[in-house]
Amino acid sequence: MKTLNAFRIRAHHLLCMQGFQGYGYSQNFVANMAQVIEDINPCSDLEVEIIVECDIICSYCPHNEGGVCQKQQDSAQKVRDIDMRVLRKLSLKEGAKGRAKDIFILVNTKLRNISDIQDVCGDCGWKEKCLWFTSRDKY
Repeated sequence: MKTLNAFRIRAHHLLCMQGFQGYGYSQNFVANMAQVIEDINPCSDLEVEIIVECDIICSYCPHNEGGVCQKQQDSAQKVRDIDMRVLRKLSLKEGAKGRAKDIFILVNTKLRNISDIQDVCGDCGWKEKCLWFTSRDKY
Protein backbone atom coordinates (compact mmCIF):
# COMPACT_ATOMS: atom_id res chain seq x y z
CA MET A 1 0.00 0.00 0.00
CA LYS A 2 1.27 3.40 -0.86
CA THR A 3 0.23 6.54 0.92
CA LEU A 4 0.61 9.88 -0.83
CA ASN A 5 4.29 10.07 0.09
CA ALA A 6 5.46 6.63 1.22
CA PHE A 7 5.20 2.91 0.67
CA ARG A 8 3.91 1.18 3.79
CA ILE A 9 5.94 -1.99 4.41
CA ARG A 10 5.78 -4.55 7.23
CA ALA A 11 8.92 -4.51 9.35
CA HIS A 12 9.92 -8.11 8.60
CA HIS A 13 9.39 -7.61 4.88
CA LEU A 14 12.47 -5.38 4.93
CA LEU A 15 14.39 -8.66 5.36
CA CYS A 16 12.28 -10.72 2.96
CA MET A 17 12.67 -8.18 0.19
CA GLN A 18 16.45 -8.57 0.36
CA GLY A 19 16.33 -12.36 0.38
CA PHE A 20 13.69 -12.96 -2.28
CA GLN A 21 14.61 -15.46 -5.01
CA GLY A 22 11.28 -15.89 -6.76
CA TYR A 23 9.58 -18.31 -4.39
CA GLY A 24 6.18 -17.56 -2.88
CA TYR A 25 2.69 -18.63 -2.03
CA SER A 26 1.32 -18.19 -5.58
CA GLN A 27 2.29 -16.80 -9.00
CA ASN A 28 0.45 -13.56 -8.22
CA PHE A 29 2.29 -13.24 -4.91
CA VAL A 30 5.67 -13.79 -6.59
CA ALA A 31 4.94 -11.27 -9.37
CA ASN A 32 3.78 -8.67 -6.84
CA MET A 33 6.81 -9.22 -4.60
CA ALA A 34 9.14 -8.79 -7.57
CA GLN A 35 7.38 -5.55 -8.52
CA VAL A 36 7.53 -4.16 -4.97
CA ILE A 37 11.25 -4.96 -4.81
CA GLU A 38 11.77 -3.20 -8.13
CA ASP A 39 9.82 -0.17 -6.87
CA ILE A 40 11.52 -0.05 -3.46
CA ASN A 41 15.07 -1.11 -4.13
CA PRO A 42 17.72 -0.86 -1.41
CA CYS A 43 19.35 2.17 -3.09
CA SER A 44 16.16 4.16 -3.45
CA ASP A 45 15.43 7.58 -2.00
CA LEU A 46 11.77 6.55 -1.95
CA GLU A 47 10.17 7.04 1.45
CA VAL A 48 9.07 3.94 3.34
CA GLU A 49 6.79 3.78 6.38
CA ILE A 50 7.39 0.72 8.55
CA ILE A 51 4.20 -0.94 9.79
CA VAL A 52 3.08 -4.08 11.67
CA GLU A 53 0.02 -4.97 9.63
CA CYS A 54 -0.76 -6.26 6.16
CA ASP A 55 1.05 -4.29 3.48
CA ILE A 56 1.33 -4.22 -0.29
CA ILE A 57 3.24 -7.51 -0.24
CA CYS A 58 0.56 -9.22 1.86
CA SER A 59 -2.15 -7.95 -0.48
CA TYR A 60 -1.36 -10.73 -2.97
CA CYS A 61 -0.92 -13.52 -0.43
CA PRO A 62 -3.60 -16.23 -0.69
CA HIS A 63 -3.66 -16.42 3.14
CA ASN A 64 -4.68 -12.76 3.45
CA GLU A 65 -8.37 -12.57 4.29
CA GLY A 66 -9.65 -9.07 4.82
CA GLY A 67 -6.21 -7.75 5.76
CA VAL A 68 -5.53 -10.54 8.28
CA CYS A 69 -3.17 -13.48 7.82
CA GLN A 70 -5.19 -16.69 8.08
CA LYS A 71 -2.47 -19.21 7.17
CA GLN A 72 -2.95 -20.76 10.61
CA GLN A 73 -5.16 -19.81 13.52
CA ASP A 74 -2.43 -17.80 15.27
CA SER A 75 -0.58 -16.54 12.18
CA ALA A 76 -1.71 -12.91 12.40
CA GLN A 77 -0.36 -12.55 15.94
CA LYS A 78 2.84 -14.45 15.18
CA VAL A 79 3.62 -12.26 12.19
CA ARG A 80 2.85 -9.11 14.17
CA ASP A 81 5.21 -10.33 16.91
CA ILE A 82 7.98 -10.80 14.34
CA ASP A 83 7.39 -7.27 13.04
CA MET A 84 7.59 -5.90 16.58
CA ARG A 85 10.87 -7.77 17.22
CA VAL A 86 12.34 -6.25 14.06
CA LEU A 87 11.27 -2.76 15.15
CA ARG A 88 12.78 -3.24 18.62
CA LYS A 89 16.06 -4.47 17.16
CA LEU A 90 16.14 -1.44 14.86
CA SER A 91 15.21 0.88 17.76
CA LEU A 92 12.23 2.17 15.78
CA LYS A 93 8.56 2.63 16.51
CA GLU A 94 5.66 1.52 14.34
CA GLY A 95 5.03 4.16 11.68
CA ALA A 96 8.68 5.22 11.45
CA LYS A 97 9.51 6.68 8.05
CA GLY A 98 12.73 7.07 6.14
CA ARG A 99 14.40 6.74 2.79
CA ALA A 100 14.52 3.12 1.63
CA LYS A 101 18.31 3.14 1.32
CA ASP A 102 18.73 4.40 4.90
CA ILE A 103 16.30 1.83 6.28
CA PHE A 104 18.01 -1.04 4.47
CA ILE A 105 21.40 0.13 5.77
CA LEU A 106 19.94 0.20 9.29
CA VAL A 107 18.51 -3.31 8.91
CA ASN A 108 21.80 -4.73 7.67
CA THR A 109 23.83 -2.92 10.32
CA LYS A 110 21.67 -3.78 13.32
CA LEU A 111 20.62 -7.33 12.40
CA ARG A 112 23.98 -9.03 12.11
CA ASN A 113 24.46 -11.51 14.94
CA ILE A 114 23.05 -15.00 15.16
CA SER A 115 20.81 -14.33 18.16
CA ASP A 116 19.08 -11.42 16.40
CA ILE A 117 18.67 -13.35 13.19
CA GLN A 118 17.34 -16.47 14.93
CA ASP A 119 15.01 -14.34 17.05
CA VAL A 120 13.46 -12.81 13.93
CA CYS A 121 13.77 -15.58 11.34
CA GLY A 122 13.96 -18.73 13.47
CA ASP A 123 10.49 -20.06 12.66
CA CYS A 124 10.27 -18.78 9.09
CA GLY A 125 9.44 -21.48 6.56
CA TRP A 126 11.27 -19.58 3.83
CA LYS A 127 14.62 -19.08 5.62
CA GLU A 128 16.51 -21.81 3.76
CA LYS A 129 15.53 -20.19 0.44
CA CYS A 130 16.13 -16.64 1.66
CA LEU A 131 19.32 -15.02 0.39
CA TRP A 132 19.26 -12.50 3.25
CA PHE A 133 19.07 -15.22 5.90
CA THR A 134 21.63 -17.51 4.30
CA SER A 135 24.09 -14.64 3.79
CA ARG A 136 24.11 -13.63 7.50
CA ASP A 137 27.01 -14.50 9.74
CA LYS A 138 25.71 -17.41 11.83
CA TYR A 139 28.51 -17.23 14.41
